[in-house]
Amino acid sequence: MSYRCPRWWTLLTFLVVGSFICLAAPLSAAPVAQTDPNTLQAAFSAAAQEWSVPEKVLLSVAYNESRWEHHNGEPSTTGGFGVMHLTDLASIDPDGAKGQNAEMGASAVSAPTGTLHAAASLLGVSPEALKQDAAQNIRGGAALLAEYARQTVGGTPANEADWYGAVVKYSNSDEATIALGYADDVYATINQGSSRQTGEGQQVTLAAKAVQPNVSTAGAIPMRNNKKSGVDCPNGIVCQFIPAAYIQNSASPSDYGNYDLANREADGLDIQYIVVHDTETLYLPTIRLFQNPRAYVSSHYVHRASDGEITQMVDNKNVAWTAGNWYINAHSINLEHEGFAIEGASWYSERLYKTSARLVRYLANKYDIPLDRAHIIGHDDVPGLTPARQSAMHWDPGPFWDWDRYMQLIGAPIRQGQGHGNPDIVKIAPNFATNQPPMTYCYTATDCRAVPTQPANFVYLRTAPSFDAPYITNPYINPAQSYATRANNWGNKAVTGQEFYRAETQGDWTAIYYGSLKAWFYNPDDTNSVRGEGTLIKPKAGLATIPVYGSAYPDASAFPPGINPVARTKIYDIPAGQIYVAKDKVRADYYAAPVYRLDPAQHTVVEGDTEFYVVFYNHRLGFVRATDVDVVNP
Repeated sequence: MSYRCPRWWTLLTFLVVGSFICLAAPLSAAPVAQTDPNTLQAAFSAAAQEWSVPEKVLLSVAYNESRWEHHNGEPSTTGGFGVMHLTDLASIDPDGAKGQNAEMGASAVSAPTGTLHAAASLLGVSPEALKQDAAQNIRGGAALLAEYARQTVGGTPANEADWYGAVVKYSNSDEATIALGYADDVYATINQGSSRQTGEGQQVTLAAKAVQPNVSTAGAIPMRNNKKSGVDCPNGIVCQFIPAAYIQNSASPSDYGNYDLANREADGLDIQYIVVHDTETLYLPTIRLFQNPRAYVSSHYVHRASDGEITQMVDNKNVAWTAGNWYINAHSINLEHEGFAIEGASWYSERLYKTSARLVRYLANKYDIPLDRAHIIGHDDVPGLTPARQSAMHWDPGPFWDWDRYMQLIGAPIRQGQGHGNPDIVKIAPNFATNQPPMTYCYTATDCRAVPTQPANFVYLRTAPSFDAPYITNPYINPAQSYATRANNWGNKAVTGQEFYRAETQGDWTAIYYGSLKAWFYNPDDTNSVRGEGTLIKPKAGLATIPVYGSAYPDASAFPPGINPVARTKIYDIPAGQIYVAKDKVRADYYAAPVYRLDPAQHTVVEGDTEFYVVFYNHRLGFVRATDVDVVNP
């Protein structure tokens, strides 16, 4: 998902038994120095006393919302702020996940809701104070818990057990599975205890205490149970269906969330891609977010990191709002994985890989999706639809997602048929375990540091065959070489499974055509690549350049009366003489679904005659018109 860049989360590991979260020591880089590392602990004690909330309940709720991270006042991807994760959905881009704003104009959006303003009102302070000040944020969370306790049991009891109903309400979900599961997690954390140092250097401890929650305190809270047996998952994995919201939010039919009804593939929208995301927040908050119709975001599936449990939230025949590119959304099934891109291996567990791979195999077989990296893609493989959207496109699942292991589990190893492909096609294939390139990351505006050395899935690209040569740059990304090693700088990275034309070899270095550049990577004896396969294409003779698009939208003449033509905007150029690897040839289409409808037949699939090759252009896929190219190897 990664709807924003990750917000200052430190590395940690955890173990989940059922729905109960047990804690282990964090795996973070050296924390930012603090004058007093006990400031946050003291703030919990003060807020608990002020609002008559048991300190253990307050600490555990905060842990299960944020792992006690304040995030420097920045919102999480689910619109939550601070240690208590107080939500303000106005912080979420209402069109970013649907990926249609560049063509249709901004949607009519009603005023979003959340807990941030309610907490600010209880405290009598500004919402901005709760965003920026960790102590005020904790006070706001305590005030909300106290208010929820008064609503459920008529007061603020001294016994932790009697706060179960208040914790259920703090989940901000009316779905029984989510709300009760969240409360169970909070009480499991109280029973097991936790201690960790945050990324800002704060030491926080929750001493274990045996507490049996009084579940009857949640008995009067109205909740729904939308679980159903029709979940679309393979046998043998834990899978449930909890629907994302599909609701019109205001009088405007264009103000609705969080997906579009369709009838794929019977309506002509073939499912071509499976897109791998990470959530950039926790499992239950992700599910809660997709249930809020003013979040304007969803996904077909959400995976839990610890045990691989899967929640399906959008029927696969419908179009989820998730990839930030409407064309890709219309042709994809999307999988969210609990975790944070910058924390990689701390979240991407073997059980997560295995259950996700089983689901991919099942879906690929059902929808006839090729098992290769042109069709099993990351969110970071998805291009923006316009030049303005390129820098806003996301970089999850990030450099620490083990594509080599994942594709092997799917049944399509990256090195399958090694030595039998086209020697002119380079498939990126570094050894994940030993490939540990240097990286940096900015956890706050002023806290930029080296990322702990660990296996990664990419090779750096340079302007010449030398470690002294500068890294290549992307026109939409900060060109400074100090930015080059940022983990979230996708512009100079070629990732496992991507395929490019071998332009030249010099000693231990291989050059490829990448993003309209000739880019070099270290590849002694082809140890970081294998032969690939595909159709090689180049600009048609006589053309100086050809356009690269972020979609395969039809020409304006294909749109019928009553449906406004949607622009297909050039995002890059390919110069004459360069060659790229195409994996598909597709016919243009566009799914016209701009407003809320209860019948997908009221939406229209616009089909055109223009054909496009889908190419590995740079870090992301690109679309080029078939009439603009010559095929090098028919």
